[in-house]
Amino acid sequence: MALYPKVFFVSLLTACVFALTSVSSAQVSHADPVQVKPPLLRTIDPPSPDATASTLEARADELHGQKLYFDAIDYYRAALGKISGEGQAKIYNKICRTQLVMTRWRDGQKSCRQAIKADRKMPDPYNNLGVAYYEEKRYGAAIKQYHKAIELDDSAASFYSNLGAALFAKKDFEKSAKAYQRALELDPDVFERSSRQGVQAQVPSPEDRARYDYTVAKLYAKMGFSERSLEYLRKAMEEGYKDFKNVYKDEEFAELRKDKRFTELMAMKTPALPE
Repeated sequence: MALYPKVFFVSLLTACVFALTSVSSAQVSHADPVQVKPPLLRTIDPPSPDATASTLEARADELHGQKLYFDAIDYYRAALGKISGEGQAKIYNKICRTQLVMTRWRDGQKSCRQAIKADRKMPDPYNNLGVAYYEEKRYGAAIKQYHKAIELDDSAASFYSNLGAALFAKKDFEKSAKAYQRALELDPDVFERSSRQGVQAQVPSPEDRARYDYTVAKLYAKMGFSERSLEYLRKAMEEGYKDFKNVYKDEEFAELRKDKRFTELMAMKTPALPE
């Protein structure tokens, strides 16, 4: 367990008071000294050399869930030392996942590549490597990795969602909508949560957020999820989507326009200020 030395602070004025007591009976008033708190001590015991790989991995998973990411990585690496071959791929992928949560994109890329090297048929590291590229705005490279992940597993909604995000960032809205639609077909809740095994990228650009929400509203409306469609329409409205008037003519909203909640939502729309 790493320890930090305790630091004690004595104000200069206090020191002078002690010095003056031997030559003067004058009383000196002074403010309470300001003390800086020492760094918090790490409270997690280091990995036991006698623990099995599975025990170390399980403990690392717990630490990750508690957001103790550095300690989690320590335990994952300790587990790596006890296994070999393809068994390492899962651990490297978890290290990658943890590093991406910490926004350590380059470290995450390295760990993902190690996972891929250990097992080239495991889809999650390709997806997570795509996320790392995406966060660096390397959208073409991200798309390539997402396609590799999908080739290995075309049932993961988060892979399609991430692909949609990268295509959206490249302004390829038609292909993006198709990827998002496939993600919703696989999991209608995909936009409400992150994948348990992968790291789900989100559209980061504020200027594109309104269009993204409008696109998702169309997809939900097309699939008959009226409540969620209205939720995303409201977001697009609040964010000032410039083509929001298309809601009255886009065929995806044909059924939704019959819903009284749609009428109520439209009645709440703030009129645009005159230029």
